[in-house]
Amino acid sequence: MPDASPYPQVRRIAQVAADLGLDPDEILPHGHYIAKVPIDELTRRADQPDGRLVLVTAMTPTPQGEGKTTAAIGLTDALRRCGHKAGLCLREPSLGPYFGVKGGGTGAGRAQLFPAEDINLHFVGDMYSVSKANNLLACMVDNHLQWGNALNIDPRRIVLRRVIDLNDRALREIFVGLGGVLHGVPRRDGFMITPACEVMAMLCLAQDYADLGRRLAATVVGFTYDGRPIRAADLGAHGAMQVLLRDAIHPNLVQTLEGSPAFVHAGPFASIAQGTNTAIATRMALKLCDYVVTEAGFASDLGAEKFINIKCRSAGLQPSVAVVVATAKAIAYHGGRKPNGGFANLARHLANVRSYGLSPVVALSRFPEDRDQDLAEIIAFCAEQGAPAVICTHFDEGGAGAMDLAQAVVAADAAHQGPIRFTYPLDMPLVDKIRTVATTLYGAADISLDKAARQDLTMIEANGFGSLPICIAKTSRSLSDDSTRRGTPQGFTLHINELRLCAGAGFVVAIAGNIMTMPGLPREPAAARIRVDDQGRVSGLT
Repeated sequence: MPDASPYPQVRRIAQVAADLGLDPDEILPHGHYIAKVPIDELTRRADQPDGRLVLVTAMTPTPQGEGKTTAAIGLTDALRRCGHKAGLCLREPSLGPYFGVKGGGTGAGRAQLFPAEDINLHFVGDMYSVSKANNLLACMVDNHLQWGNALNIDPRRIVLRRVIDLNDRALREIFVGLGGVLHGVPRRDGFMITPACEVMAMLCLAQDYADLGRRLAATVVGFTYDGRPIRAADLGAHGAMQVLLRDAIHPNLVQTLEGSPAFVHAGPFASIAQGTNTAIATRMALKLCDYVVTEAGFASDLGAEKFINIKCRSAGLQPSVAVVVATAKAIAYHGGRKPNGGFANLARHLANVRSYGLSPVVALSRFPEDRDQDLAEIIAFCAEQGAPAVICTHFDEGGAGAMDLAQAVVAADAAHQGPIRFTYPLDMPLVDKIRTVATTLYGAADISLDKAARQDLTMIEANGFGSLPICIAKTSRSLSDDSTRRGTPQGFTLHINELRLCAGAGFVVAIAGNIMTMPGLPREPAAARIRVDDQGRVSGLT
């Protein structure tokens, strides 16, 4: 990083840490503007009261997204402008969408993180640590097969996959161990993108070093010929995996362009994983701030659902307010005022938020082409639904463009009563958990499990994992499992193709529709436009 920032409100990271009450000598700097904060800081503050937690979610997005991260950044800056000690918790971006089509995950316009380029690229190496820990375990599985397979692992029932943090469809299904007896045992394998892997999920849900170690040890890599689960501990892999994650467990501290503190830590996708940053970072921010704004990927049916039913349940978090990001273009994209169209879609997400026991506030992000009449109609509709809606211009104005939103959030928090509500109890059978989420939050008529998913279900329940939460992996572009069905689809069946056990993370992934845990690049990937000039300056990054 250069020695000086081009943004006047950006400060050295030691100053940001000091404003939070952290000792600048205790943080672990990565240059002038990035630092890791040791998890010991959380332990030291265990007896301090927590601040207030605000979740940012959205209506079903358009393919370009609705600016949820940008809204979270703008809201944090606005809360600080209002005099509150506010902080932000976000996920780390993935190189897959960065070089693909979606771009970076650091906001946009005047509502951005700094230093965005570093955060979007290699950052502090957490993604690599997760990839290496996962792939070390995969290496040890195949090494065990090579040296006699004393654990009696069935090569056809190995569920662990290798990972890479890129969109590479050619790696979805592969064969390993080819080339003769010296090169391993031939078997079918495949890759996932790093944010979708269980190691990432475990890092995000772990409470401390010890809990992370327990989760890694419990990771189920496959099953024996007689159906017994084989864990990472059986291979002796968990200790080395934990060493690879030793530094990654510390939350990362950066800032917004207005100097607001931001914890950006770990990065599971919401369409194929739980879609939230680490519990450690969120809990640390709550000890250091009066208001903590966090984001859960995509809409209330995906990231927000998993935030409540997986993360909050595991970490004991109690958010009070949910900001639902909406746009006039998303309302129109999903059918406007047509029956079961865009307005109905927004209403569904407001109802979902209320089902979690949260108070909804609608952030209506304004675009240059928006008409005043259309925005007024959306605000009036939200009022009919009993939810305050405010126009936001944080993209152009930073925190100044989200002041009304900040005031609405503070008012909703002050009026909020009662704890959060989970969508299902843990003692409910797995198939009924899936059905409850699908019918209650998506609007499905029912679910179906194909033959492979039913076999997975039998294996998972027979081994005593039926009480785990469900993490449904489905498209983000529709409430259904079909990305072409806009608005609020009616009478559909959610099709489950596969169930994947994540025993260390503590949930079961249900693969719905044609969702892929290894995305592919578009016809014209963003990577084709990226260049570095003779002075080392980068262009083409989004």
